[in-house]
Amino acid sequence: MVMPVDTLVAEPVRLRGSLGPTAIVFMVIAAAAPLTVVAASPIGMALTNGGGVPANYLIAGVVLLLFAVGFTTMAHHIKDAGAFYSFIGAGLGRLVGSGAAFLALFTYLAIQTAIYAFFGFSTAALLDSLGLGGMPWTLWSALAIAVVGLLGYRDIDLSAKVLGVLLVLEVLVIVVLAVAVLVRGGSGTEGVTVASFSPAVVLSGPVGLGVMMAFGGYTGFESTAIFRDEARDPKRTIPRATYAAVIAIGVFYTLATWALVVAWGTGGLQGLALEHTGDLLQLTATTYVGSWLAQAIAVLLCTSLLACVISFHNVVSRYLHSLGRTGLLPAGLAGTHAAHGSPHRASVVVTVVSVLLLVVWTASGWDPLLQVFTWISSVGAIGIILLFVLASVAVIGFFARTRLDRRAWNTVVAPVLSLVGLVTVLVLAVTNFPTLTGSTDPVLNTALAGSAVVAFAVGLAVALWVRRARPARWALVRFDSRDDSAADTAADSAADSARPSR
Repeated sequence: MVMPVDTLVAEPVRLRGSLGPTAIVFMVIAAAAPLTVVAASPIGMALTNGGGVPANYLIAGVVLLLFAVGFTTMAHHIKDAGAFYSFIGAGLGRLVGSGAAFLALFTYLAIQTAIYAFFGFSTAALLDSLGLGGMPWTLWSALAIAVVGLLGYRDIDLSAKVLGVLLVLEVLVIVVLAVAVLVRGGSGTEGVTVASFSPAVVLSGPVGLGVMMAFGGYTGFESTAIFRDEARDPKRTIPRATYAAVIAIGVFYTLATWALVVAWGTGGLQGLALEHTGDLLQLTATTYVGSWLAQAIAVLLCTSLLACVISFHNVVSRYLHSLGRTGLLPAGLAGTHAAHGSPHRASVVVTVVSVLLLVVWTASGWDPLLQVFTWISSVGAIGIILLFVLASVAVIGFFARTRLDRRAWNTVVAPVLSLVGLVTVLVLAVTNFPTLTGSTDPVLNTALAGSAVVAFAVGLAVALWVRRARPARWALVRFDSRDDSAADTAADSAADSARPSR
């Protein structure tokens, strides 16, 4: 049955909230799981350029700052809270935007379910180390899903407060460790040095692979735009939060990993990282501060992952809500809670999907760390980089077509430079995909990497079906700018004129 247009728009569907820049920054930085990224940085130290890893985070941050220039400039002209797919749709047309919407939904769900598995594994391991083990990792993953689902159902301000507390604790332990390393003068052989940023050290290994791995630590900052409807004065709040998130994440990673390098020296760091890939951060804490800090870090690694899935749950829920509002998914997903102003129906769907995926991973017998987390997060990495590339192209195309902003740096130079950097990262990610998955099975790696492309293709197929079979609904699928309501359809019109009439 064709759904009447009235039923698609009759219910109030706008989200409500009063988030300021700080709350949004907490939300998106939590998605990056900064403490977890720092704890995992020895992997990059072991596999890439050793003591040059701090520079890798700095380079990745510069590329994403260039991306943020065009992204935030375009955000002034986009009225929908659809994050990447709204931008891509406005710049490249509704079909490509629809494909990007499904790619984004798939990508964030993949990352979220991978983190749930990692949380369950880490919590079980922590309790085992404290003599409180015996419970399976799936129990802790299920408990996390329940807690996150409850927070996601409520108003966004509650999640922001929880994330704020957890994030402050994460940052605090790293600050304590970094200060201790600097006060004690670092390693006995090199002392406090900035050799990490010297060309000799930065180029001592595959720096391209290192930058690609560092890029993953910034995942989540781009989701600032998804909170547009819940932000105070979004035209100012979203750009400020985006820049603040990139800068804060970049500075934190650079200084935290630099402190690790100073603690052990650039000379023997790579070998030490190979030997202590999983616990170098805790070893450093024990050596420079005491075992109590190492134990605190172990606990906060679990809360870091919990904060991460809280943030991703909110993002995925808002993607579903936005897709329901545009008509690409059932309109019921666009419902908002009368009291909380939250996308409660979409949140429940995300919770149910998370439970079903946990059942699948349990039934498959996959290892939560080596298979579920490693494989599925690698899929998410490919998906997120693809979205960045598409968004960069969309920014360039949008301003070339609409001329809504004529500043060359904001609309051409910075977006083109970021596109070059992001395409390079994508090529490195694809060519080094076996390194990401830890598997040499070509069939497995092809299936995992190709799944992101399949998700995009599914979005295209759904959009084509809606356009043909549900024209009334397709008319509501728009990616309008505030200044030019036809901006999102210009690319479609150009494509239509190039096709022969039927």
